[in-house]
Amino acid sequence: MARLVSARRDEGEYRQDVAEQQRRPGGMPPPGQRDGCALDGPLGVVVRPTFAHIDLDAVRANYRAVLSYVGGGAGRPDVIAVVKANGYGHGAVPVARALEAAGAGMLACADIEEGVELRRGGVRASILVFGALSVSDLDGVFTHRLTPTISSPFAARALRDAAMRRGARVACHLKIDTGMNRLGFRYDNLTQTVPAVLDGAGLEIDAVYTHFATAEDRAHPLFDVQRARFDAAVRCLAELGLRPRLRHAANSAALLRERATWYGAVRPGLLLYGVAPAGYAGVLPLTPVMSLRSRVVAVKGMRVGETAGYGARSPVMRPTKVAVVPAGYADGLDVRIAGRGSVIVGGHRVPVVGSVCMDSITIDVTDLDVAPGDEVVLLGTQAGASIDAGEVAAAIGTVPHEILCRIGSRIIRTYDAEPRRESTTARHADGDAPPAER
Repeated sequence: MARLVSARRDEGEYRQDVAEQQRRPGGMPPPGQRDGCALDGPLGVVVRPTFAHIDLDAVRANYRAVLSYVGGGAGRPDVIAVVKANGYGHGAVPVARALEAAGAGMLACADIEEGVELRRGGVRASILVFGALSVSDLDGVFTHRLTPTISSPFAARALRDAAMRRGARVACHLKIDTGMNRLGFRYDNLTQTVPAVLDGAGLEIDAVYTHFATAEDRAHPLFDVQRARFDAAVRCLAELGLRPRLRHAANSAALLRERATWYGAVRPGLLLYGVAPAGYAGVLPLTPVMSLRSRVVAVKGMRVGETAGYGARSPVMRPTKVAVVPAGYADGLDVRIAGRGSVIVGGHRVPVVGSVCMDSITIDVTDLDVAPGDEVVLLGTQAGASIDAGEVAAAIGTVPHEILCRIGSRIIRTYDAEPRRESTTARHADGDAPPAER
């Protein structure tokens, strides 16, 4: 355990102290005697000290918090739980199964491949695919019973033709572009584009939705403009004979910002992972789901004027003790945290100094008694001190979604045991079509 110690003014005494710490018997605990992630392999148990722990109980608790916030009773909107981008970096299948166990009836992912991964992982809930459809991937919609989004006349024709070749009718959601200028039928051109979608069999448009560009920015007028455009688009669709059973628009920020955006369903993503959108902290009782931890692998001294890492930037202004932590930008750490970000050692926040390297960072532990093997918290809590994705994002000028999603594939995720499903339906084999969604 790191302990707070007084700063030393004599450089010789200081460097001798660091050398003694590195020679400390048992300074780096052997594999099996620390809390790193153990992997079984041909060489026995291999321990990598940097790993992410995913609290599935927290996922379920956050989902229930959203349910409670949007209210109970017959008028409560559905909750479409968003697990795209590998569950915001947390692991899509374990997170999706945890959400199913908590009662989620529909999940959402970015593309067909993500939907197939969920099905192969045993997920049975309805799965909405947000992204654009590729003609070459359409088989997955039918084989794995996914709910696609149609966002252009081309996509609608391709999906309809594929359905008719199979003698099938596929439920889908129609997306309206109300100002994001990304995917979707333009709100002001529906009379020209939608009639062709309604012509013929094969498609059952079950829902219509849009996406807000500025939900987190309370001062930006586009949010209210988009909502008005969406309402007008729904009326236009009704005049064209299209009256889907469901409307949805609200992501995490929008559902906290404006009740009028709830419609028939809300689409929380970030909230499920225990992080509030910027400006909405404290609105819901959230529990962070991911903790990212590592271990000190070396401690050394630096003389005045020396630098750490590539680029020889930011020379130290005093005799400095640094610890090396085996996590770098290959693991998803942003290079901008150098000089801006912090980590936790022994319950104390210490700054990241020097440059973020591919495989490591250096941290300033001058005022602490730190040895190889001591735990380092990059995200999470230790001895009452905490760092979350929102704080890291604010420090470097980005969004917490990015901080979570970029945690790399070489970071092993560990999970709590998953609960048993309440359903007694037998689990389907890999690739089998799950039960009908409707």
